[in-house]
Amino acid sequence: MNNQIEIYKTNDTDIEVEVKFQDDSVWLTQQQMASLFEQTKQNISLHINNCFKDGELAVESVVKESLTTATDGKKYRTKYYNLDVIISVGYRVNSKRGTQFRQWATKRLKDYLVEGYAVNRKRLEERNLEIKHLHEGISILQRAIENQTQTLTDVGNLATLLTQFSAGLLLLDDYDHETLDAKGKTNRQTVQISKEHYIKLIDSMRNEFSSEIFGKPKDSGFDSSIYQIYQSFGGNELYPTLEEKAAMLLYLIVKNHSFIDGNKRIAAACFIYFLDRNGLLFMPSGDVIISNDALASLTLFIAVSKPDEMETVKKVIISILNRNI
Repeated sequence: MNNQIEIYKTNDTDIEVEVKFQDDSVWLTQQQMASLFEQTKQNISLHINNCFKDGELAVESVVKESLTTATDGKKYRTKYYNLDVIISVGYRVNSKRGTQFRQWATKRLKDYLVEGYAVNRKRLEERNLEIKHLHEGISILQRAIENQTQTLTDVGNLATLLTQFSAGLLLLDDYDHETLDAKGKTNRQTVQISKEHYIKLIDSMRNEFSSEIFGKPKDSGFDSSIYQIYQSFGGNELYPTLEEKAAMLLYLIVKNHSFIDGNKRIAAACFIYFLDRNGLLFMPSGDVIISNDALASLTLFIAVSKPDEMETVKKVIISILNRNI
């Protein structure tokens, strides 16, 4: 049920609010609560602060921050509050509306729980298949890229080398977390790849998978993933080296989960494509910089990592690239 959005409409008015379902609860911003309870945002903020001040609720368990895109296209950090906060505020400012929302939210959470149990067995069965697919992913990509149109002839060499990948790395055994590299080694002009080229790469992969929803976008998160790596602040790039950009690209595509199906395989393909276009795919020896098993392991490593482990994950990827250059 993570990151599901539903529209809640009040019983007595035409007020509609987008409700986020995540982590077994529902979440609203202060502005959304103000609309729901027909109050000012300042009043909502006052009651929320009182909840925390009185010790009724603990901030760390009921509040989370999320990046949201404003109308100007910029991303801002926005605080979301879970059902406990919403109910507490609702009882203070509009008990009837608060009760109605609680009843609706509780029912929908129960529905999600029931649906989750219904598909749980199927997901467990698919788990082993997913792991197998990840290890086979790079070999499948070779056949997909061979069918690439002439507009992507610059990845022609990539199709040949993908079958040469072999022998995975035992990542966590090879890299002690205390000695991981935080910065890359290659600080030169980056070949920026357009969204259109990435989309053509993804389109070429679809015939390799039976899923009709493979590569279908779920939101605009993919745009953020591929362009965020070029961001700068105060005239300085946030990710100055090619290794850092590549690491963030792989991490963001996996974590943003912008496609209905195939996120890990798409992330692996885009990562390899970025390395190839920027001259990092081959080591001086002529061997490819990362094996298929290592890349499959990395995507799984990223997928199961927690948000607060992002820096460690990035360091693992950067270290692999640094030590193979």
